[in-house]
This record gives sequence, structure tokens and C-alpha cells, in this order.
Amino acid sequence: MRKPVSLICVLTLIVAPALARDKEREEKRVENSGRVLKEILDVPDDIPGDLLGKAECVAIFPSVLKIAIGIGGSYGRGVMTCRGREHYTGAWSAPSMMALEGANIGLQLGGTATDFVLLVMNPRGADAILSSKVKLGGDASAAAGPKGRTAQADTDITMRAEILSYSRARGLFAGVSLEGSTLRPDPPANRHLYGRDVSARDIIRNGKVGVPAAGRKLVSLLNQKSPRNRSNPHSLK
Repeated sequence: MRKPVSLICVLTLIVAPALARDKEREEKRVENSGRVLKEILDVPDDIPGDLLGKAECVAIFPSVLKIAIGIGGSYGRGVMTCRGREHYTGAWSAPSMMALEGANIGLQLGGTATDFVLLVMNPRGADAILSSKVKLGGDASAAAGPKGRTAQADTDITMRAEILSYSRARGLFAGVSLEGSTLRPDPPANRHLYGRDVSARDIIRNGKVGVPAAGRKLVSLLNQKSPRNRSNPHSLK
């Protein structure tokens, strides 16, 4: 008589392919984030180089789409990486998966897939994002980022903002206000990408995981374009 297949074997046959698909999806998201950032940074008149040099973290959300939630809203998934070491002066970290959501995004998208890039300009903003959900313009001050080689990079609003935001849709790149939207870590996506439960803080600040293969181009690009933190040292302590 044929022995019954064990429950464990059945569950393995069901669960393993699903886990592989989840991992592949997050790896693709990391790769797309790196591609979007490269395309943007390769255009000199987009994000000012001196602002990138003063950023502690960079978050990228490729192809955010408007969705219908009540009166309308938007939900995007992407990644964030920060400079390492205690005072954000080291090399760029492994990426943590992140979520960006809110009605304000939906109003600005107009039904078009839009790429977003956020520069986190001080440790307070970075620590807030890594700890919990952050409301832009509330929990963390936010402003539309200036574009151009160095144009308006030292205006009062730029110097005061904890997060500077940019968008790209239909090939057009511009600073965009995301006030009222929320930014938060995405624990399930991190689990899928790294194969275990690991917090955004442990990924980015505590170095508990290495840079995955899907994120190497992204991290290498940032280490090439902005190898040093050019913020005032006193502002990092």
C-alpha cells in the first residue's frame, strides 16, 4: 500500500513556490529602484549634486500608481538606503523596503505611473522614518526639492526641510510636495527579500544583513556619486 504523503511535504510544495515568487518580486523592486535612480542622477540638471552630498538617506519609489481608496489615493513600494556609521558618514547601507501612501500622492499622479525620489536631509528625519510611520509635513518637515546643478539649493525652505521630494512622470522631472502622505518601513517585504524578519533599523543602521545582489547596483551608484557626507559635521550629532 502506498504511504500517504506527509503534511510537511505537501505544505513545502505549496509554500516554497509562493516564497520564491515573493522574493523575486521584491528583488525586482530593488532593481527597478536602482535603475530609476541611475536615470535621474545621470541627468546633471535634475537633483543637485550638493544636495545629494548632504543627504543622510535616499528613498526611491518606482512606478507609483494611483488607486481608488475612498476618495482616491495612492500606494507605492520602494527602498531606502542610508549612509552607515554612527553619524551617517560611512558607505551606503543595504536597502530596506519601504511604503509610500496617501491621498495627496493620488492627486498629483493624475492616473500616471510616477517615480518618486526622497532625500532625507538630517538624522532626526532618518531616525523617525526607521522607527515608525511618518507623516510628511507633520512628523517630519517636507518640501519640494529644488532641481538644477546647484540652483536654489541653499534657500531657507531647503535648509529647514528634513525631507526633499522629487517626482518623474512622462519623462518630466520636478520637485513635488508630498505633505500629508506617509512613509513607513515595509516589514513583510523585508522578510521576503532577506528571508527572515529583520527591521528597517537593523538593516540600515545596525548592518544585520549584507547588500543583496539585487541592490548592489543601487548601493554602488550612490557610493560612486556621493562617497562622502558633505553636511556640516555638527548637524549630524
